[in-house]
Amino acid sequence: MAKQGREKNTKNKSKHNKLLARKKNKLKKEKALRQERLKAIMQKANASKNE
Repeated sequence: MAKQGREKNTKNKSKHNKLLARKKNKLKKEKALRQERLKAIMQKANASKNE
């Protein structure tokens, strides 16, 4: 028999998914930012090394 009434636990699941997606996006942004900074440092080091 199918459940009568409201769907079970859909609000909580969607909230949880939203939070996990936000966390994943934050980590991706931080990783990209770290890589950019590292790349800039490496370029600066290589430039000073060549001079």
